Amino acid sequence: MKKLINKPENVVEEMLLGMAAAHPQYLRRIEGFSILARAGDPVKKVALVSGGGSGHEPAHGGFVGKGMLDGAVAGAVFTSPTPDQVYEAIKAVDGGEGVLLIIKNYTGDVLNFEMAIEMAQEEGLLVDKVVIDDDVAVENSTWTVGRRGIAGTVFVHKLAGAKAEAGGDLAEVKRIAEKVVANVRSMGMALSPCIVPAAGKPSFTLAESEVEIGMGIHGEPGTHREKLRTADETADHLMGKILSDLALSAGDEVAVMVNGLGGTPIMELYVISNRVLHILAAAGVKTIKTYVGNYMTSLEMAGFSLTVLKLDDELQSLLLAPADTPGLVQI
Repeated sequence: MKKLINKPENVVEEMLLGMAAAHPQYLRRIEGFSILARAGDPVKKVALVSGGGSGHEPAHGGFVGKGMLDGAVAGAVFTSPTPDQVYEAIKAVDGGEGVLLIIKNYTGDVLNFEMAIEMAQEEGLLVDKVVIDDDVAVENSTWTVGRRGIAGTVFVHKLAGAKAEAGGDLAEVKRIAEKVVANVRSMGMALSPCIVPAAGKPSFTLAESEVEIGMGIHGEPGTHREKLRTADETADHLMGKILSDLALSAGDEVAVMVNGLGGTPIMELYVISNRVLHILAAAGVKTIKTYVGNYMTSLEMAGFSLTVLKLDDELQSLLLAPADTPGLVQI
């Protein structure tokens, strides 16, 4: 294992310290907890909290800031944060208008975040949730009941965050989050595995010319393994699965995210993006905005995921609203 770390058991703590030190204009560390919150006092608006296992950076702490999240809770690598950590995050960011938890659909995350909601409600806090299940690759996996939540989660952060920043109440912000969930689809693939620091060895193995289609962001199995094909052929397959599940017609408008998993050169992501935009244009679908880069990674895994969000006027306005976070700045 070759990693630029000190001790595996300290990697999350040192990462959080590093993020807070590097971005004090955005982030404050909640002392004693694996929580990054928006700098300054809680804002009098609906607060958004997300999180999950570490190893997916910049998700989720990198999206804390104006127009997106108010707090992010970091578990150990690929491990859900505990209910008490989530509960402390709720308290830390509550500005008096309620808190919405944005949860990726993994069994541990859902259970622990729901327990935190119960703890907060017992204290009289106004808290609600939305669960993200955008991955079209598999219906059930080793870590989920139903579809997994992957990079489409970032669009929920962005649009629900914009609604909260504009003054929407908790019911309105939740409605937007659920509307995004209903209109977003994703699928990914892996060229190589990653190594969890505590394990010290790859989480799975692939032959030299083999790839995994539909791979999850924690190394969960996908739909199948196959020989490495060209970028265009790979994009065609993933987009075929996405578009068969997301009803799009000529004249529709979308946002696209080409997300690197941590070990893929940006050059290659743009090659993929070129093909994806060609596919959409050929179908008469207009792409309003394209995001290319690392948004929800899997340590150093090589590969990518594609996300397509179907837009209407309301969602488009929120998509294009300003955001200012370490991981995404939009003017």
